[in-house]
Amino acid sequence: MFDIGFWELAVIGVVALLVVGPERLPGLARTTGHWVGRARRFVSGVKADIDREIAADELKKALAKQANSEALYEIIEETKQTILETKDQLEAQGEDDVPPEPEIPAAVTHKSNDTNG
Repeated sequence: MFDIGFWELAVIGVVALLVVGPERLPGLARTTGHWVGRARRFVSGVKADIDREIAADELKKALAKQANSEALYEIIEETKQTILETKDQLEAQGEDDVPPEPEIPAAVTHKSNDTNG
């Protein structure tokens, strides 16, 4: 955030010692540390809130995308039902040229003949 090096801190310390005095410098340092800690906690809280909002936005986008894919799934199911109904109607009419349902081939497994395994 701020690019403050050792020498800048040393100059700030010497100026504070001259302005405030050695009696009140420890109290000033303690108060300054307290406020810096509060500022850091505030910034980290804001960052956490922003991260949560970004995650919520990404979740909303994912849900919207999923809703669109469900509509596509419904169209596919309707098409499948229409095809099955048409096939049933053709079979009921006694058409001989109705192609048979395609068979799904079983998975082919290859076994090794090597017994040294």
